[in-house]
Amino acid sequence: MAGPVASGSRALLLRPLRSWAFRVLRRDGPGSPASCPGSQGAQRWAWPRDKDRENEKEKKSVVCVEGNIASGKTTCLEFFSNSTDIEVLTEPVPKWRNVRGHNPLGLMYQDACRWGLTLQTYVQLTMLDQHTRPQTLPVRLMERSIYSARYVFVENLYRSGKMPEVDYVVLSEWFDWIVRNIDVSIDLIVYLRTTPETCYQRLKMRCREEEKVIPLEYLDAIHHLYEEWLIKGSLFPVAAPVLGVAGPEPHCTFSW
Repeated sequence: MAGPVASGSRALLLRPLRSWAFRVLRRDGPGSPASCPGSQGAQRWAWPRDKDRENEKEKKSVVCVEGNIASGKTTCLEFFSNSTDIEVLTEPVPKWRNVRGHNPLGLMYQDACRWGLTLQTYVQLTMLDQHTRPQTLPVRLMERSIYSARYVFVENLYRSGKMPEVDYVVLSEWFDWIVRNIDVSIDLIVYLRTTPETCYQRLKMRCREEEKVIPLEYLDAIHHLYEEWLIKGSLFPVAAPVLGVAGPEPHCTFSW
């Protein structure tokens, strides 16, 4: 879990997200470009403009909260955990730490060259499960996505020389097939733009055993990949409009 955040700052951080959700649900409908400022570059929408306005209330939206390790994602999702109209799906870290008695997350941090493919294959599977499970509430709020698993974490392993090209190609082929054949589309990405230094300090305060070996350089590499993907748009296609939340607490600013 991320470090403590003042309640006032947390409300400020999340006000634009709740405002977006209500606007989408009650006026334009999920997936409508008119409801999502900054929609340039979006590739797919979970729902096209409704062919039958009578079913407007039945539509649902998917929002992914993205960001570095210890950027504040858990705190963000917890704020909405008691909402009656928002379904919160946290990252399935417990599964990554215990697969029939094995801990691929811990193994990857100990030896990324050996275990990177093993972990990322399972991450891709578990995130696919998150995307495709039946949605019962109007808004689904997910911690990260199958997109960041591929575009940030797999990409970092490959760029850092810790994943052989054959492993990278196989994972990429699996990801490309999923995106082409299964509906994993999303409506909004909320990007928590926290500095690597702030993430590193928070990381040292929380108690995940596997994360004790993470150096600042790793967080810096993840940060730059997120920036390339979601801010500069120079890395990979962006699957939805991006709501950027920049700056450490308590002075948060927002940009589309």
